[in-house]
Amino acid sequence: MEHALYHPQFGYYATAAQRSGREHDFFTSVDVGSAFGELVELQLAEMADLLQGPVDLVEAGAGNGRLAADILGAMGRRHPALLSRLRLHLVESSAPARAAQADVLADVRSAVATSGDALPQSFSGILIANELLDAMPVHQVVMRADGLREVFVDVTSSVSSGGVTNTASLFTTREGPPSTPALADYLRMANVTLEPGWRAEINLNAVDWIRQAASRLVRGFIILFDYGHEARDLYSASHSAGTLMTFARHTAAGPESSPAALSWLQRPGEQDITAHVDFTSVRRAGEEAGLTTLGLLDQTYFLLGLLDARALESPESSVDQLKRRLAVKTLLLPGGLGSTMKVLVFGKGVGTPALRGLSYRLRMT
Repeated sequence: MEHALYHPQFGYYATAAQRSGREHDFFTSVDVGSAFGELVELQLAEMADLLQGPVDLVEAGAGNGRLAADILGAMGRRHPALLSRLRLHLVESSAPARAAQADVLADVRSAVATSGDALPQSFSGILIANELLDAMPVHQVVMRADGLREVFVDVTSSVSSGGVTNTASLFTTREGPPSTPALADYLRMANVTLEPGWRAEINLNAVDWIRQAASRLVRGFIILFDYGHEARDLYSASHSAGTLMTFARHTAAGPESSPAALSWLQRPGEQDITAHVDFTSVRRAGEEAGLTTLGLLDQTYFLLGLLDARALESPESSVDQLKRRLAVKTLLLPGGLGSTMKVLVFGKGVGTPALRGLSYRLRMT
């Protein structure tokens, strides 16, 4: 998964400036239009008022900067004084995506402080990440009668036809003893018991990342948008085949429990590979690292807390107004992005303020 997604020469994310959108492989809240960024900006402005002084805005998994551009564009119209004291830090592993940021953020280039592939060593302000954790490489495990086993990827003999290698036949899986005791420890800490035959993904990278983020945040907030479940639901009979999936041309495949035709072994570097986030473990790791959990809820309720008659600018034309209303509906609609996407909000050194985004209803479906 690490190589298929992030190999510098062949990785899916490493070789393109943008992978989401109507003309690409999958759809995110950012692809709906500027409405998502405009609503998120309202929450960031409230947080910045609580922090006062200069504010670092760090976006992890920033891609080509589209979300940051939507946020800062709205900030310039609504809160120009805040924009003048804000320092934007873009964190993105893809070199093509980083190269595209200058054009995407041309209108707010004065706010961009840094762009690189790692979090700032120290910052005070707000860290946001939209669909970052679900794209981190995971371990897959399966419970057998004799105990926990890990699923490994093997390379088979190369098969060629007419001088062309068939990559679909290059990879297979095998089971073996877990590569690290951290996998069993993870399940134990999450109070999870897998039944024989159940598969599951364990994202050690996600808990390591939130610990690092917490250690580098001096004071402020972290907002994570992603899809997943609490551990009790993620590691249950309803997900007994695991959640490892692929997306290509807006078509999802997986999860599969049979090793005969695993979608995630096919066409490496040409499709997205993803697994649902375990919010229980991410939240616990964050709290152990000094963060305070302020809320975990569906995106629907987070955005409803921010939405009012003044939340979105009213374009002049009736066509633009209709498009804006449809975009907001897409972001809120249960069964779509509204309930699929969850929002996890942390604070550090800020107490437990009553934030607008957490004011409507703390509910996660």
